[in-house]
Amino acid sequence: MGRIETAFSQSHKEGKPGFIPFITAGDPDLATTTELLVELGNSGATVIELGVPFSDPMADGPVIQRASERALRHGFGLSEVLACAAAARARIATPIVLFSYFNPLLQYGVEKLASDAARAGVDGVLVTDLIPEEAVQFAATLKSHNLDMILLVAPTSTDARLQLIATHASGFVYAVSRAGVTGARENLSEQAELLVKRVRQFSSLPVAVGFGISKAEQVAATLRYADAAVVGSALVAQIEMRAGAPNLVPEIGKFARSLIPAGVQTR
Repeated sequence: MGRIETAFSQSHKEGKPGFIPFITAGDPDLATTTELLVELGNSGATVIELGVPFSDPMADGPVIQRASERALRHGFGLSEVLACAAAARARIATPIVLFSYFNPLLQYGVEKLASDAARAGVDGVLVTDLIPEEAVQFAATLKSHNLDMILLVAPTSTDARLQLIATHASGFVYAVSRAGVTGARENLSEQAELLVKRVRQFSSLPVAVGFGISKAEQVAATLRYADAAVVGSALVAQIEMRAGAPNLVPEIGKFARSLIPAGVQTR
């Protein structure tokens, strides 16, 4: 059992809510990203998603697009992102998942990525634009370095697609709550709960739900049927709003903790 599944198992045994925050590496800078990873790890995160900035983030809404643009101005590459993860890993045990588009990973080299990511203490990789039919070799390479391949499912996924994804996924399955791009929403899609039930017909992995979750009550509602709630844009927006503030890191930790509801009846 890898660190991701261990974290979910431990949270379930202790009755703790499953919470997965997302931040963009290098926003506002890499040194702060390391501190944010540590803060989120100490604030109750089950897993942390570390976004690799990309120049054409098609699946992301304006908040995360702006974060990528700000990060890319620093001119760093994937090796620096991995160094950032390694620095955080020395201080926290929380699993870290790289959240990326395939282009930066392909340019870096898939074998080199897997080797370097494992050495940095990264636990898994989620590639937003790599379809399962084309992910077989990538998943095998990750597995050879004991890294999990996190795959996305959507309300539009057929049962055949869900079964294929279940065959290659490890760590957890990321269920997209609705079609479209990332971004906070006032109302969550009713399709998400049905999707989670469908995924469980084919996989025993934990299921996390993301896209649109931005409030504690939405996290609580999601945890009634899913193993974890993913919050990205709401956190990234807080980082954007507080850029340059000396108390940015503790304030982001405070905001993250406010999203984790106490006393929630988790699945």
